[in-house]
Amino acid sequence: MDGSYKTVRALNICIVTDAWHPQVNGVVRTLDNLRTELEHRGHKISMLTPRLFKTIPCPTYPEIRLSLNARRRTHKLLASQQLDAIHIATEGPLGWAARSWCMQNKVAFTTAYHTAFPEYIAARTPLPASWFYPLFRRFHAPSAGVLVATKTVREQLHDQKFKNIVPWTRGVDTSLFSPKAVAIGPEFGGLPRPLQLYVGRVAVEKNIEAFLASKVPGTKLVIGDGPATASLKAKYPDAVFLGAKFGSELAGLYAAADVFVFPSKTDTFGLVMIEALAAGTPVAAYPVQGPLDVVGTDGCGPFAHWNKQIAALDTNLEVAIRRALSLNPQDCAAFARNYDWPTVAEQFENALKINGTFSHFAFA
Repeated sequence: MDGSYKTVRALNICIVTDAWHPQVNGVVRTLDNLRTELEHRGHKISMLTPRLFKTIPCPTYPEIRLSLNARRRTHKLLASQQLDAIHIATEGPLGWAARSWCMQNKVAFTTAYHTAFPEYIAARTPLPASWFYPLFRRFHAPSAGVLVATKTVREQLHDQKFKNIVPWTRGVDTSLFSPKAVAIGPEFGGLPRPLQLYVGRVAVEKNIEAFLASKVPGTKLVIGDGPATASLKAKYPDAVFLGAKFGSELAGLYAAADVFVFPSKTDTFGLVMIEALAAGTPVAAYPVQGPLDVVGTDGCGPFAHWNKQIAALDTNLEVAIRRALSLNPQDCAAFARNYDWPTVAEQFENALKINGTFSHFAFA
């Protein structure tokens, strides 16, 4: 067999994740959209999330809920289902519990490296990221495939001795995130232009203060919640904090902005950049992992067929913002169509197949 196949019977796939609604972040949106697309392709998807458990707030980060009694109940839930494949999306209590059940029962599984947790921990503590990589390497070591979104992070994990790394891109719903989306709620007519937008968790590892401290004239808008909200509101009273937004309201806010600012230096991808571009809003960012892979070193993206600038990267964020403001919104929206959910779902299916998870199936 050459490894290719035409059709696969409908599969019963369990996705295990410690990140789920009501959390607002790229991991949750990615998994939610993945579930929808896989269901459209005929698969049955069950989500094993903190909603099935009693939880406590994560210390210093109460928006994240930590599942209690995760090991025993996760083992019971997995054993009760006739599953064809298990994908473990996060390295939290549920991820570790599902990993132990799979290993005890000799069940193949895949994992994903969504978040650069060693760097996140280093941003919150005086401890270096290198101290934490052995733990995460151990978590992913028995995985049949570690799904990673970008080339930069794949190379980084390879250098850290991770094995079985598999490319897995991200997607965006261009029917929702579009230049035609209309902002509802706040009236932007009276706010000084340009409107400079940040969307994401409001937390120290996101480096939002670099954006809020920039001197580019106009209005700075922050969408999202998190533990740093109160302190940043107090320090930057001229910024407009809108809280968490969803769906068409979020899409309209993207489209209303003149530039999307992505100040993070630790994200592995940055789905919000693609959402902003789909809405016709150019991106300003640092030349670091995430932006380098998504919008390219020259701001023209990573695709050989595309040569129009849709983002500006610079070690000086103010310079990046000013350059991004001159870019063409129509080019941005057209570029975002390179990221589609059917491709994401197909790569996910192929990762499961390639790494043996479906080895007991007959392929047509």
